[in-house]
Amino acid sequence: MAKLQVSLKARALRYLSAREHSRQELGRKLARHAQEGDDVEALLDTLEAAKFLSQSRFSESLVHRRAARFGNSRILSELKSHGIDPDSLTDIKANLESDEFARARAVWERKFGTVATNQEERAKQMRFLMQRGFSHRAIQAAMRAAGKDED
Repeated sequence: MAKLQVSLKARALRYLSAREHSRQELGRKLARHAQEGDDVEALLDTLEAAKFLSQSRFSESLVHRRAARFGNSRILSELKSHGIDPDSLTDIKANLESDEFARARAVWERKFGTVATNQEERAKQMRFLMQRGFSHRAIQAAMRAAGKDED
């Protein structure tokens, strides 16, 4: 049975129909399948011009997928690794900072739910939130609020 050759554009559209991709990520995926004479960068430019590929949509999608579980630094780090430009990162950071405390509190509530009874347990809870990328200020506020709710 002969294997059907799929064009790069068809492959790109299939990837984009599943979820949003950054330009860098899609380029990396397509480069594996590019044959001699294929211009991946030109295809990416065409997809951007046709609005099939959008950095802002990708950023919004990634933030939406990650915000419920991760803090600002983790989300911003992932966006940087996908090649999102610094100007967009500044805007995204401003939007994320407005609700980081609430997100940290929700993650803490799902994972632990009860206030730490000793210093060791408190440190464990704080480390967990730090590993998730929440700022020290948001962690402190979430832990303080949890303590007040218990009283």
